[in-house]
Amino acid sequence: MKGEGLRCDLSHGPSDEDYRRAVSVLAQGGIVAFPTETFYGLAVDPFNEKALTDLFRLKGRPFHKPFLVLIQDEIQLPSLASSIPSAYRPLMQAFWPGPLTLVFPASPKLSPILTGDGDGIGVRISPHPVARDFGQIWGGPMTATSANLSGMPAARTADEVRQSLGDGVTCILDGGQTHGGRSSTVVGFCQGKFQLIRAGAIDFSSLIEVGKAEDRKNY
Repeated sequence: MKGEGLRCDLSHGPSDEDYRRAVSVLAQGGIVAFPTETFYGLAVDPFNEKALTDLFRLKGRPFHKPFLVLIQDEIQLPSLASSIPSAYRPLMQAFWPGPLTLVFPASPKLSPILTGDGDGIGVRISPHPVARDFGQIWGGPMTATSANLSGMPAARTADEVRQSLGDGVTCILDGGQTHGGRSSTVVGFCQGKFQLIRAGAIDFSSLIEVGKAEDRKNY
């Protein structure tokens, strides 16, 4: 599935045919690069173990580390999470779509290749129009790990994806240069408290304040 014939990168933005081709690549177990509101991400079908393994090998990523997943709507959460902490509801309402990844208790049906050493699954909704359109046409969750070799800077353009990963990426949806900056903030919830797993684009204190405001409203 590798090769120039499957690249779908147009400087003016993806066409309908580009999206259809990218979805076909995912369905066949391939890897698609696409823009998000921060950096380019790498998508595979999160329920395809071979595709997940190929993604790990492409990035040179340790297998104990989990992959984050994009959804397009909260109705897709039950396919990934065994439960939805009520404390997450105000954060989802305030910051989704956006650069906030919430770690949910993982469904026991998920592959350990996806969840790594932990028992959670990181999920977010991207506001980037290409990411949203791609996900909606695909119709399900997809991985969104950064488009780079493990430990190297994340790609902000389609050209940087090519330079970093070469033909290991089957298809690139070119949405122009992304904003870059900080990656998504990753937050968990344990023993009744929010936990900052990775600092990112949304300040953790802002998340805590939203949670406290919801508590005061319900008091």
